Amino acid sequence: MKRRSLLAWLPAAPLVLLTRRPPAAQTSVAEIRARWRDFVPPGLDVPSPADKISLSDEEWRRRLQPIQYSVLRDEDTERPFTSALNDNHDAGVYLCAGCGLPLFTSEMKFDSGTGWPSFFTTIPEVFETKLDFVLLLPRTEYHCARCGGHHGHRFKDGPPPTHERWCNNGAALEFRAAGS
Repeated sequence: MKRRSLLAWLPAAPLVLLTRRPPAAQTSVAEIRARWRDFVPPGLDVPSPADKISLSDEEWRRRLQPIQYSVLRDEDTERPFTSALNDNHDAGVYLCAGCGLPLFTSEMKFDSGTGWPSFFTTIPEVFETKLDFVLLLPRTEYHCARCGGHHGHRFKDGPPPTHERWCNNGAALEFRAAGS
């Protein structure tokens, strides 16, 4: 390609990038949410969100690592870029670290650049939400429907097709590879 031709196309490059559809947009969100069990490794016990867990504070402290307890039970936030799950790109399922409920699949994950694992949708019916005014502006906070553990916040600045960003603390998650 001649230099002059290349220079003529450079201003159009951002337009090409903006109109390029991400892989997730080629499959409907309903299809992605419906096939979440395809990512569950064989033999993994999959609890129901309706099978509620209620433990004493002492039992939670024994069951969880200190950072997990801090995030899941005290609604703290881990420091950004500290979770190995932020850079995980393996096929599989993300579980609640408190109770093992499947929450997301690797197909739902995207790199938000925020320092926390982020997802554009969830497995159906696994979260309960509430408004959080801790930073004065309202945010949508979400908790595991099974154990009530705090996971993070949902924002409306994510990628297509949902434009949602479920910003999750990595300490609140466990990952199981699809083939393990």
